[in-house]
Amino acid sequence: MDQATQHLYMNKGISEFSYSSNSSVQKQAIYKTKIVVEQAILDILSKFSSSTSISAAEKIRSICVADLGCSSGPTALLVISNLLDTIYNKYRESTMVMPEILVFLNDLPENDFNTLFKYLKSFRDELKNTKGDGFGPCFVAGMPGTFYGRLFPSNTVHFVHSSYSLHWLSQAPTGNESNKGNVYIAKSSPPSVVEAYCRQFKKDFISFLNCRSEELIKGGRMVLTFLCRKSSDPTSKEGICSLLGLLSMALKDMVLEGVVEEEKLDICNFPVYYPSLEEVKAIIQNEGSYRVNQLETFQVNWDGSDSSKGDSTTDVLKSSYVIANSIRAVYESLLTSHFGEEIINELFVRFREIVKEYAVQEKTEYTNLVISVTKGEMI
Repeated sequence: MDQATQHLYMNKGISEFSYSSNSSVQKQAIYKTKIVVEQAILDILSKFSSSTSISAAEKIRSICVADLGCSSGPTALLVISNLLDTIYNKYRESTMVMPEILVFLNDLPENDFNTLFKYLKSFRDELKNTKGDGFGPCFVAGMPGTFYGRLFPSNTVHFVHSSYSLHWLSQAPTGNESNKGNVYIAKSSPPSVVEAYCRQFKKDFISFLNCRSEELIKGGRMVLTFLCRKSSDPTSKEGICSLLGLLSMALKDMVLEGVVEEEKLDICNFPVYYPSLEEVKAIIQNEGSYRVNQLETFQVNWDGSDSSKGDSTTDVLKSSYVIANSIRAVYESLLTSHFGEEIINELFVRFREIVKEYAVQEKTEYTNLVISVTKGEMI
């Protein structure tokens, strides 16, 4: 893990700038992919219940699911709640005994697991109140560590979910030293920088697929949601690429005024990559462990709203504030480790104003990709 990713974590706690208070975009993505996740879980459960031998079906006593890159906000438990609802409704309609459920919540060790675990008691209480004693038991455990390495024993996991995590790289790409004035790929980035980012993403994603292939049971499922781009050109100005360009613009303004050192900006490259649908599909097919069941894109607004409504000045002001806080919640740890805490408040005041001007003229949407895959076939 390089120096950048050592400082990678979403803002902790429940304060104004915390991830927990600023994850409406991530929540929208979970809502929009809920049906895909439900279909994947039901597929696994139906394969269990359609066993040719009743006695064999009765031996299915537990289901193991993992949410990789869960972070610490309410979105983590929202995913688990949706999964448990699907499992509960499936077994309530059958004569089969409700299985025990083991849930692993994974993120990097620096993640705010304390805040996440504080919600678990109320989560379990709500589970018992709504579903009764006939549901469960359900065990929830934290699993700190990078998902670019092994996390679980072989052939033990039934379902893997990951949302808004796999665009994070294991490290900032090597060979991007000439990406001056940009925190990510931009129109001014030389081809060597673009190639370095693409190469690092491919290496990391293959490692992820290889590790999950070892851990998933045969016939196990994964649903993965990325921030991505529509264009095949990594330097295109769209979605999150454009938004990080606006953040670079705010930093450049601070360089011109002597608030930020130019040298520090020139060597600041975020460990992220936003792939195209074609890139993701090609890597999965070449890796060879999975059958693709579903692959599609959808849009979510930068401020986390489901759709753009109105264009008044008040809406733009409110929206720009929400957008700035959401980006701060995600990237502040990286920015602080690189530039220091003293610039952060001013940086995001400037960033908010730049976003406000941009939003008046341009569409402010993230492109998202969701893919559902199966490992081999269930015996």
